[in-house]
Amino acid sequence: SYRARTKGLLGRDSVDGAMLLTPANSVHTFRMRMAIDVAYLDRRLTVIAVRTMRPGRLGLPRPRARHVLEAEAGAMIRWGVRVGARIALEDE
Repeated sequence: SYRARTKGLLGRDSVDGAMLLTPANSVHTFRMRMAIDVAYLDRRLTVIAVRTMRPGRLGLPRPRARHVLEAEAGAMIRWGVRVGARIALEDE
């Protein structure tokens, strides 16, 4: 929902899993308490960039990105998410 997306990861000290923002081609970490990993995805959910962002940062827009996957810092490396990988979504 719009409300959930507006709140996002604000006020959290950790994240269990990841959050997919769609549509989105950039994010910010203003008012966040923790660093996050950000994977920018194209229309086919292929990773086009991966960044770790500290609190208080503004990410540059990625013109080809249609979705952004956010997770706790270090998660993308643990999960093997890198440029060229394709993300699969699963419901819990």
